[in-house]
Amino acid sequence: MTAILHSSIPHDTSPRPLPGVRGLNPQDWLHRDEVFAQQMALRDRLVRECYSDVVAMQPGTDTLCHQLLTHVLAWLDRHDDGYEIGAETVRRPDGVTVPLLSSDPLGTLGRLVQEDFCLLTRQGEEHVLAAAVVCFPAGWRLSEKIGRPLVAIHDPVPAYVPVVAKRVQRLFDAVAEGQPLWRFNALPYAGSDLFQPNKKSARDGEVPAFFRSERQSILRLPGGAQDACVFSIHTYLCRAEDVA
Repeated sequence: MTAILHSSIPHDTSPRPLPGVRGLNPQDWLHRDEVFAQQMALRDRLVRECYSDVVAMQPGTDTLCHQLLTHVLAWLDRHDDGYEIGAETVRRPDGVTVPLLSSDPLGTLGRLVQEDFCLLTRQGEEHVLAAAVVCFPAGWRLSEKIGRPLVAIHDPVPAYVPVVAKRVQRLFDAVAEGQPLWRFNALPYAGSDLFQPNKKSARDGEVPAFFRSERQSILRLPGGAQDACVFSIHTYLCRAEDVA
């Protein structure tokens, strides 16, 4: 399959202390970039052919998933005139028409925008991954993370030490409605697969040919119960030599 590559990463990827968050203008929440059509074609195929790998939800999360879909549609209607939003369908900027399926809000979301979405709800002392559509995982499987709290989701990420875990939980507790936050990660990769549920380590002496960066945001879901937060992920991938 032909690699879907960006010409560059649009944000500064210089290292920042974890968790490395900053404020985000709500109008800049979702991005549509140069490889929109190519990424969306891949997302269409993944939702169609690998649904159980890219969509998961705990029982009782239907209402939250519908609230997220409604919020995304409202955001697109206000901030991206490339979409034609109707009562039953959405016409994307690449000309593809997506049916608005009330029976499948997450699968619908997976076909509307380039972002992946994770819904986390407060359960006890931590936020837990309650529902998600993730078409572009980077070395992890959604089926292994659904229903798990933040600390367990990030295990075995070496940098996710207890002090960082506590800071991240405080962020999810404190993020205010209408005042989202964002951060990024940035890692060299040997392969160019966007759907990469298996960890792929470079062979000894192998120079990674690609650079992958996720633009991640944390948003308080308006009207969401259980202190629901949305963690969105926009994946950028380019050749390593194109990174400044």
